[in-house]
Amino acid sequence: MPQLPFLARERVSRNAHAVVTGAGSGIGRAFALEIARRGGAVVVSDINLATAQETAELVRAAGGRAWALQCDVTQFEAVQAMADEAERLLDAPVDLVINNAGVGVGGRPVGEIPLEDWEWTVGINMWGVVYGCHIFAPKLKALGRGGIINVCSTASFAAAPMMGPYNLTKAAVLALSETLAAETAGSGVKVTALCPTVVKTNIFTSGRIDASVTPLMDKLVALTGVSADGVVRTTLNALDKGQLYVLPQFDARMIWRAKRYIPSTYARGAGLLGRFAATRR
Repeated sequence: MPQLPFLARERVSRNAHAVVTGAGSGIGRAFALEIARRGGAVVVSDINLATAQETAELVRAAGGRAWALQCDVTQFEAVQAMADEAERLLDAPVDLVINNAGVGVGGRPVGEIPLEDWEWTVGINMWGVVYGCHIFAPKLKALGRGGIINVCSTASFAAAPMMGPYNLTKAAVLALSETLAAETAGSGVKVTALCPTVVKTNIFTSGRIDASVTPLMDKLVALTGVSADGVVRTTLNALDKGQLYVLPQFDARMIWRAKRYIPSTYARGAGLLGRFAATRR
């Protein structure tokens, strides 16, 4: 008996024609490599063309197909041009989109964070994902298959102190992912929101993190950070199963439950923990 579209178990991550933003390092690079391992071809996009080329070379060295493109995701025209060029390079419709490009900002309370940092973070973390979804979601719905992975963060619901711009933008990406999942239901297109805690990437060194917080973040990454490779495998498998939320670590799942079942207690506890951390700098 043929399967109904909403019951289909198509393995989106296999033999995909993919676009990954922010793929010059970290989670984006791990996605590109894993997609290639699963038989896919990938367009590696990053604002830093040199690191994008490094990722593409790693994919090709592992026997995969990859092309590097420079793209500033804060500019709609640049994302549109990248999407058009990706289809030309792949010689096929894009059927897997990973909106991963993102930056970290933190270390100061609301009111002390420069407005320039707010604008910078919103441009990359939020508008970059909005542009990617705006361009690719209609294409995928017309195709009748494929998937979109938006890289959010536990920050999208944890709302930890001293991380206002990052929290704001990641919450927006999670809300966008939930909206898009509802809008694509039954269309054959799958949407997954990745919400990890600490992953061993360069987001803290490449972002705008207050210098007084940097040693603490370095320790946190060293002690609790997990590899991007494992997070990526979990996420692609979840996409194949049609799962909307991916919380790949135990602490992410605990924060998720606490925020929903005891929100007021959680907020007070987060504030106290933030103030204690501030005294330990």
